[in-house]
Amino acid sequence: MRSFVSMACAFMALAGFGMASAPAFASDAINSGDTAWILTATALVLFMTLPGLALFYAGLVQSKNIVSVLMHHFAIACLMSILWVIAGYSLAFSGDGAWFGSLSNMFMGAIGLDSMSGTIPESVFAVFQMTFAIITPALVIGAYVERMKFSAVLLFSAIWLLVVYAPVTHWVWGGGIMATWGVMDFAGGIVVHATAGTAALVCAIVLGKRRNFPESVTPPHSPVLTMIGASMLWVGWFGFNGGSALGAGSGAGMALLVTHIAAATASLVWMVIEWLRFGRPSLVGIVTGMVAGLATVTPASGFIGVPGGLILGLVGGGACYLAVDLIRVKMKIDDSLDVFAVHGVGGILGSLLVAYLALPAFGGLGLADGVSAASQLWVQFSSVIITVIWTAIASFAILKIISAMTGGLRVDTQDEIEGLDITQHGEYGYHTK
Repeated sequence: MRSFVSMACAFMALAGFGMASAPAFASDAINSGDTAWILTATALVLFMTLPGLALFYAGLVQSKNIVSVLMHHFAIACLMSILWVIAGYSLAFSGDGAWFGSLSNMFMGAIGLDSMSGTIPESVFAVFQMTFAIITPALVIGAYVERMKFSAVLLFSAIWLLVVYAPVTHWVWGGGIMATWGVMDFAGGIVVHATAGTAALVCAIVLGKRRNFPESVTPPHSPVLTMIGASMLWVGWFGFNGGSALGAGSGAGMALLVTHIAAATASLVWMVIEWLRFGRPSLVGIVTGMVAGLATVTPASGFIGVPGGLILGLVGGGACYLAVDLIRVKMKIDDSLDVFAVHGVGGILGSLLVAYLALPAFGGLGLADGVSAASQLWVQFSSVIITVIWTAIASFAILKIISAMTGGLRVDTQDEIEGLDITQHGEYGYHTK
């Protein structure tokens, strides 16, 4: 999310400087083209969660838990929106602290009709960022489906947004410590995917496995729903990455192009691996590969060219497939819908590889003057490590506090057997009579 307020600022942003912060830059007049594109991108990113991610996850669980998964997404979207208005946006994009933003813009009190962020109204910037704040905790849902209390889901997501997501956003995009280092994270490899993936892994470990995992865990009940949701994610991701240019120009166009290339490439990589390994390719597999490619290209999408998109698709598809096998099969960690293996691993890989793929030799836009690929890699690595450590520690502490407050994070065994749809929400996803 970089603010392209002039050609010079655009070049600096694409080279890894000037992380976007809502009030940081101002221009003389609103650009109607830029504003129209970011309004569209905002709708696309919300579409990724509702209904894209919701359907993607819903098809992967047992039929007795589909309502629960849909409810998680819808409720989180509502709750995160309100929290973003109250304090999240202020913590992320206000103040000049290295590690923490300020509460000077609580309830978005400083945003008026004349407030601007670059060439677009600040209100548009704030709601665009809100959609990122919605989808990030929603990604974590995939780690705890079919066994976590709904009350615990809401409490965890709310606290996590303010304690983890908002501070990391400030570090990277809000003028904080990593922005001063020149970190390159165009659309959220660190802010979104590394945080969500790490939190998901912690949730899976703290919460424990589903009953009789992995022997008696049933396969996805509806690959059809999963494919439909995945397709919505693919379309929505054009707003996710293309919109992060914060302008309707060549930067947005290239980001959209490489995003599509990486998704298509990773899909085929995953399909071929499954085909060679099991003798037949699966629908769930190819769409999971797509998500892996999208997560991997996200942090690099505004800095690379077409070769970089192809490379990240190849690497992301292969590495995330191996990560799923390692975590679920070998380590037997029940990160139920492979959030860390796909989003965490993909986002981290893209965040590291951008240091080299941004070079002109790979068709990229180049690094800042005086910055070598090795020094940029160190910035990327340091930023990823700090983010992962903070997310892991904070997520663990939040879960333990909530567990003490609510008498445990999990539903009881009988509720898990009956399914969360009826026991938590009193509804059925499917009526057979």
